[in-house]
Amino acid sequence: MAETATAEPTGPSRSAIDATLRAILSDVLALDAERVEGFDGDTGLFGHLPELDSMAVATLLTEMEDRLHIIIEDDDVDGEMLETYGGLLAFAEAKTIEG
Repeated sequence: MAETATAEPTGPSRSAIDATLRAILSDVLALDAERVEGFDGDTGLFGHLPELDSMAVATLLTEMEDRLHIIIEDDDVDGEMLETYGGLLAFAEAKTIEG
């Protein structure tokens, strides 16, 4: 019997989290999907994308909670996690594993 995504003990796969995170960035920041697909681990986010201002950060985090089924505490949020796409992806992966 094939395993479903919900049966995985560590949660969604890295590629599923990556795809969801890219969709969130595209939707929340109104960025072209092709542009977001080009993001790599070193792509700068906060301070590099004019679309990602302090108001957009709140919306981004809320969408991450909703779509990735995670809870982000105020203490979790720091400049490092928002500095690069890789940092944000690592944060999202850690939170989904944490449950």
